[in-house]
Amino acid sequence: MKQRLILIGVLLGCSMALAPVWAGSSRGRVGCPQCVNDGSEVSQLLQQFDALYAAFKPKEALKAVMRVLELDPNNQEALAKAARVYIELGDIIPESETNWQEKRLKQYHIAEDYARKAVKADPNNTWGHFYLAASLGKTAAHSSVSKQIDLAGEIHSAVEKSIAADPQNGFAYHVYGIWHRKMAEIGKTSRFLASTFLGRSIPKGSLSTSVEYFLKALALNPTVVSHHLELGKTYVTLGKWDLARVSLKSSLVHPVQFSDDAAHKKEAEQLLREIKDR
Repeated sequence: MKQRLILIGVLLGCSMALAPVWAGSSRGRVGCPQCVNDGSEVSQLLQQFDALYAAFKPKEALKAVMRVLELDPNNQEALAKAARVYIELGDIIPESETNWQEKRLKQYHIAEDYARKAVKADPNNTWGHFYLAASLGKTAAHSSVSKQIDLAGEIHSAVEKSIAADPQNGFAYHVYGIWHRKMAEIGKTSRFLASTFLGRSIPKGSLSTSVEYFLKALALNPTVVSHHLELGKTYVTLGKWDLARVSLKSSLVHPVQFSDDAAHKKEAEQLLREIKDR
């Protein structure tokens, strides 16, 4: 089957960073707005992680969060942030590097392990489920068709649990928007072949639902470049060229916030060129 079933190939076009919290504030950290910064070593290290990650220094950030886990192995916030940084470390491995896919998969598997530990530490927290979906999606993008189909259901379940835990998690809606578009793009022939030769049923997605979830993501995080880009890509798939142009152009006017925003802007520019005459 030539058509690869990339389930969440561009899962989390944003680099999974969240709304910033000013360092030194008495309450609130990235992903944990109610956490108290009490001056303890753990608190200071988690704030240090946030500052380093925001400065696009994932390796340095990892050292800070690993120290937290030495002090408190079941710290849910640290486990989720460890998953997040390992996804980033996988993403930044260049395709020019020898065995780059295997190296990326290794980082994504480590991220998955930390995400599962975060879920176990606090099943009611949105970010453990979110990073589980993210790490599985990244793994799916570099795996066989059979493996991708196997992961589809768990990715879907993890995203739903993330949203149920926090309906204001705009990044989870982003993931769901991509999931629905990818599922909707899989043709009848591929579905038939998967059912016949692999004995598996591929989940169905909806392009209209994809649009709905990206709009929810934008309502919560209106300046995130990747939200606009991915919404534009769904409109392209729908053949809604004017709406696609509006979304893609919107991605170009917002500032770079995350490590992959520059690449997202280049992708938006390329898509605008491709649909220029549509």
